[in-house]
Amino acid sequence: MNLVSAALGAAVAAGGAGAAAGAGLPVRWRIVTAGVCTAGVGVAGGAAGVALLGGRRWSAELPGLLPLAGVRVETDALSGLFMAVAGAVVAAVAVYGIGYAAGHGPHGLGSRTAQTVLPLFALSLVLVPAAGSVSTFLVLWELMALASLLLVLAEHRERPAVRVAGIWYAVMTHLGFVLLLIAFALFAAQAGGESFAALRAGASGMSPTVKGLIFVLTAAAFGSKAGAVPLHAWLPRAHPEAPSPVSALMSAAMVNLGIYGLVRTGFDLLGGGPSWWWLGLIALGGLSAVYGILQAAMASDLKRLLAYSTSENMGLVLIGAGAAGLFAASGDGPLAALALAAALLHVVNHAAFKALLFCAAGSVLRATAVRDLDRLGGLRTRMPVTAALFTLAALGAVALPPGNGFISEWLLLQSLIHGLQVPGISVAVMLPLAVAMIALSAGIAAAVFVKALGVGFFARPRGQQAADARESPPLMLAGMGLLATGCAGLALVPGLLGSGLDRAVLAAGLPGTQAVSGGGLKLRLQDVSASLSPLWVVAALTAALALAAALPALSTKRRRRRKDAKVWDCGGGAPTARMAYTATSFAEPLQRVFDDVLAPEQDVNVTHTRESTYLVERVRFQHRVPDRIEHRMYEPLLALLARVGQAARRLAGGSVHLYLGYGFFSLVALLLVLAVGW
Repeated sequence: MNLVSAALGAAVAAGGAGAAAGAGLPVRWRIVTAGVCTAGVGVAGGAAGVALLGGRRWSAELPGLLPLAGVRVETDALSGLFMAVAGAVVAAVAVYGIGYAAGHGPHGLGSRTAQTVLPLFALSLVLVPAAGSVSTFLVLWELMALASLLLVLAEHRERPAVRVAGIWYAVMTHLGFVLLLIAFALFAAQAGGESFAALRAGASGMSPTVKGLIFVLTAAAFGSKAGAVPLHAWLPRAHPEAPSPVSALMSAAMVNLGIYGLVRTGFDLLGGGPSWWWLGLIALGGLSAVYGILQAAMASDLKRLLAYSTSENMGLVLIGAGAAGLFAASGDGPLAALALAAALLHVVNHAAFKALLFCAAGSVLRATAVRDLDRLGGLRTRMPVTAALFTLAALGAVALPPGNGFISEWLLLQSLIHGLQVPGISVAVMLPLAVAMIALSAGIAAAVFVKALGVGFFARPRGQQAADARESPPLMLAGMGLLATGCAGLALVPGLLGSGLDRAVLAAGLPGTQAVSGGGLKLRLQDVSASLSPLWVVAALTAALALAAALPALSTKRRRRRKDAKVWDCGGGAPTARMAYTATSFAEPLQRVFDDVLAPEQDVNVTHTRESTYLVERVRFQHRVPDRIEHRMYEPLLALLARVGQAARRLAGGSVHLYLGYGFFSLVALLLVLAVGW
């Protein structure tokens, strides 16, 4: 039996067993059993992905599973990359989730519904990249959407905001599904078949207009799933309100499948396209990167901050994918392969550090029941392991060595900088802008995670919940430890992924020239004449830090300090938590710089005494930085729909005769349209 088929069969069996355990066992046993089965789904899916990255392939047809079309499975190295990433994240988060859910009892993530759905959600994350036909892909995509929606709503009894987030997520994800349905129906009709093989064969004979329409529709649908701005409105609402293990799975695995769908459709099935496709994708990615990290900088909710960071990182991936398409359209295959390899490597790196960040945030939330950074602080001494793991993941998020995000952003910049030699005005204008956006987003990301670490972990406690925090249980720490190991491995020896990335790029439809190669310690770019050894970079940084710490001790005599001496404090007394920066005050200078983009709102309400208008009883100051796109685009649209709905209520007068008249005139109009069209 093929290793890939055996692994996927084991994943399906583990997912089914986990769902049955979640539905039928009592709370104590269902959390453990469903969690172990979910971890089994991840291990099996990861094994299948690794086998595919190693060069194996597998396809199958199961005609009896779905009416009419049946089920088609088709896997290659591109499928394997996303399956391996999803499987690794699922396995680690499942271990973490057992400890997390045990503290919630029969409610929230420990409920029967959540524990039944969780293995199915994990299974859908692994199986979506294995789809080989339109119907199979759409069924698995919808299973993923419905399962994730139910998990987002797991804590709806505890907070009303969960229900609001669920509505936003349901509407946005199913609008995306409608766009996918339209695009793939048009694609299949033009190609004369709905299997991916038929779509590839039929794409070459399609008109540029039809291909462009299919790409735009699928880019909008998959971009929404990836959290790309301006289709990101669901992401900063659903991620914070979902249980933290679910947030980790959504942000580190589910959003990646939006990138998978875009790469599979744009490069593989459609076979590439003109430059305007990819220029639009680069613009979308740049907007997502800069706007997402700006909103993260303004956020004081820790999980909301991480959600906007996901938009930023998916924007970087979209820049890489757009650059790859642009280079391919210009005839430069090696640079196209390098840019796509950089984008795919950033998908892997983002999955590792973002899953760890959300798990660490869940650890903080479980210990304190607080997400607001302005009410946290002092967690470094009370939760030292969580603080250390959050710091490791934050290094990856800011793309600084020894963080694992550094190497993929370096690869992306290498491809963009060397791409300036490609002829064309659009390339000469767009690529420098893309480099500037990446640099700007990286700089703001550093400020964002300095804020999160400094205010949330290193400052003094600002509330009793933070002061009473205790470290998480061993299973949660074990799950985070697995993710931290992945972050460290990707940071130090990324060359181990070199051949797998090359196979994934080749499977996407770009002629492979071994754009990235390496033996583990060094990553070498074959067509750009550049190489980097992250392990040596880390060693050099460690030596420099040790030298900087030792020089002052060697150059001056060590003086004895009197233990009873007090530092002069200008009569102010010992500093308190109220004297330290909050997350809001830390971000205020950055807000002033980008004031025109963020458009902050503030209001001062002065209440005077009854006796005299010259005497003030109370002053109330309100300041907030709303999501400007949501405020200017979605809120007016929702208001318009509400007015249309109110006006439409007049049509429903309760008269049966009126309703019969509606039906009669609609039938007549339909017959007239058919008669004219025929």
